[in-house]
Formats: sequence, C-alpha cells, structure tokens
Amino acid sequence: MTPTRPDEETPPPDAREATRAALGDHLRNRLALAVVTLAALVAFVIVPDVRLQYAAALVAFTVWMAWFVAAAVDWLSRADF
Repeated sequence: MTPTRPDEETPPPDAREATRAALGDHLRNRLALAVVTLAALVAFVIVPDVRLQYAAALVAFTVWMAWFVAAAVDWLSRADF
C-alpha cells in the first residue's frame, strides 16, 4: 500500500504481504528442491540401496525443516502484528 499524501507514513506490511514475500524467495525454494531431488535420484535410481534411501529421506526431512525455519524467520521479520 502506498501513502495517499506525502506526509503520511507507509503502513507496515500485513501478514498476507509478508507471506507472499517469504514464500517468494525462489532461490531458497529451488535450492531445497534441487538438494532433495539429487538425494532421491541417487538413492532410488543410481544406487538403489535401502540404507541410501533412508539417508535420502533424512536429507529430505532436514532440508524441509531448514527451509521451513528460514521461511518462518523471513515471514516473522517482515510481518508487523
């Protein structure tokens, strides 16, 4: 939202704008997707081993948790409640 008069302050972003901005970090999204895809490709296609598949699942969970925390921190830093 933009101010209507020059002497007005710009209002703080609302939660909806903060969500769009936090989830709009395409580099973070692509990097997480690439790491999970690579781990799954290695564990399920290139070297199909149960131990590697378990490790790939752990990698996917860890990447998802890191992505989630990074997105949550970004969202909290942008939102003004």
